[in-house]
Amino acid sequence: MTAPRTPKIPYGGDYNPEQWPEPTWDDDHRLFTQAGIDTLTIGVFSWSLTQPAPDTYDFTVLDRIVGRAAAEGRRICLATGTAALPPWLAKSHPEVNRTDFEGRRHRYGQRHNFCPSSPAYRGHATAMAARLAERYADHPALLAWHINNEYGGACYCDLCAEAFREWLRDRYGTLDALNDAWWTTFWSHRYTDWAGIEPPNALTEHWRGPDHTAFQGITLDYFRFTTDALLGCFLAEKEAIRRHDAATPVTTNFMGMFRPLDYHRWAPHLDFASWDSYPPLDAPPTWPALAHDLMRGLKDGAPFWLMEQTPSTTACRDVNPLRRPGELRLATFQAIAHGADAALYFQMRASRGACEKYHGAVIGHAGRADTRVFREVADLGRELVLLGDATLGARTPARTALLFDWDSWWALEISDGPSRLVRYQDVLHTYYRAARAAGADVDVVPVTADLTPYDVVLAPVLHMIKGDLAERLEAVAARGGTVLTTFLSGRVDEHDRAFPTDVPGPLAPLMGVRVDEWDARPPEFVQPVPELTAKARLVFEIVLPRGAEPVATYGADFYAGTPAVTRNRFGGSGGEGWYVATALDQPGVDEVVRRVLARHDLLGPYAEHLGLETATRVTPDGTRLLFLLNHAPEPARLTARTPATDLLTGKRVEEGEPLTLDPLGTAVLRLQ
Repeated sequence: MTAPRTPKIPYGGDYNPEQWPEPTWDDDHRLFTQAGIDTLTIGVFSWSLTQPAPDTYDFTVLDRIVGRAAAEGRRICLATGTAALPPWLAKSHPEVNRTDFEGRRHRYGQRHNFCPSSPAYRGHATAMAARLAERYADHPALLAWHINNEYGGACYCDLCAEAFREWLRDRYGTLDALNDAWWTTFWSHRYTDWAGIEPPNALTEHWRGPDHTAFQGITLDYFRFTTDALLGCFLAEKEAIRRHDAATPVTTNFMGMFRPLDYHRWAPHLDFASWDSYPPLDAPPTWPALAHDLMRGLKDGAPFWLMEQTPSTTACRDVNPLRRPGELRLATFQAIAHGADAALYFQMRASRGACEKYHGAVIGHAGRADTRVFREVADLGRELVLLGDATLGARTPARTALLFDWDSWWALEISDGPSRLVRYQDVLHTYYRAARAAGADVDVVPVTADLTPYDVVLAPVLHMIKGDLAERLEAVAARGGTVLTTFLSGRVDEHDRAFPTDVPGPLAPLMGVRVDEWDARPPEFVQPVPELTAKARLVFEIVLPRGAEPVATYGADFYAGTPAVTRNRFGGSGGEGWYVATALDQPGVDEVVRRVLARHDLLGPYAEHLGLETATRVTPDGTRLLFLLNHAPEPARLTARTPATDLLTGKRVEEGEPLTLDPLGTAVLRLQ
């Protein structure tokens, strides 16, 4: 099953009319019509409304909300409402409340406050999902099911401890296998009874917080267990829905590059991927682009839904900058360029109370249509009507892949060496940013993905090597492709045990190098790399070439003149393995990545235009769409490289004609 079929990009977002008196709904729907809103996500936090007591269900208000949306011709994405407990459930079953990392059993409050191993939680949550599906499965307004909301958080209670032990029994079978995987001969940790295993937290294996653990294998497995425990909650609700509705697509909203949950383990169980985009403060445009491409990669390149973004500002941060004029439009078309088949907001009308009352909304507290934000939302709605179905179902024809691996992320950042200053996301983003700036389309894929479509595979900080990954990377180079990896790659196996061989472990034959030593320094220490006119920081691996040739060298310290970047010719078809032994700055990474892409003729036609982002999608009928996104505050003056028609303006350009994008401007070119 795939995403819902719609005649255009669904446009709307998270709507909570139960927070407002019913006469306000009239104003809401009048403004929705004015803004081109056709899709509403409803019921996300409605559990205490629809089930006010253990044996009482009341769908009166929800019936009116759904009925009103249908009467106005709008479709709904109906949530199960199970992300936050109703107070009566926490009172009658205290075990549904989470126990935190410090071992404290929480009382009722906040959201994402449930224990995923609690039978009481699962029982009531699945019962609610079943009741909703039974009632609304055949409703003509129903477009998709939205289970829970932004799953996350860990629990360390006795129920989770026992569930963890069962999970370990299923994974390892015997204590001997577990002891070997966790290397428990260290510090007298050898287990002789499953009951002796405790969740790794501040009372057991950790100090100075969740990333400082005495036994990385234990902590790594608890991350995996938590992913599976929350996935089990999702699957229980999905199964309850499917008993009454076999046809409507089901999803839950992810959070992009969210470390606590391995979304690759979830992806097969979603009918379509969806996610909420809230980039960090002052993040460059390639940061949300990377997250978009990660979400597209979850379902083997299928389009995803942008389930939430803010129309203006966020909340709950220390500082919450406002989107400047034009930024909302640009961010929305960026999502579409990278594979979004829906563009939805949080929130449709601002809440009057609680922690999100200052979060941006399409409709503010005063309910006005003459605000700048509302006008921008309405203008964008009109453009999406004009765009129609032109982009729906389109895929990205990338020949460059970036490997994204939650296990490597976890293992790297809970390691006690060589440097805790290396952040997985930051390194991956540096290489992704370089590829995008060079004009390459990039698929962000799991380490289990089929790599045969790709000429270039970027695998920075691939800390953990699992299964046949090394052999499949060698196969890329053996047929003439290029594989690039970096420092701190090929270090550990799936249990976080160091390989009993030279670094970079199973990657060494492909890379043609051996690493015996590495130097880690604080961020203010800078090492020059003269050949690239670049600087390096954090980690400096001392490389001994074993077949590879130096591309660039360190410029100082006792290892001056030794390779910082190498290239190894692999196989008989001209393939190469590139090894970057240090954390190069962005200009250094840009230079290396461009050299790799140039080998395969993958530099984009506008690669020299700073601030210009390009992305390509191909529709089911083979039509190529080129998205041009100008992130600069000044116009981008280009030359058309092929005849095309801009789907947003209807203007046709011929090859060689000038093509100008306004500051923060966008063009969607249908290539001839």
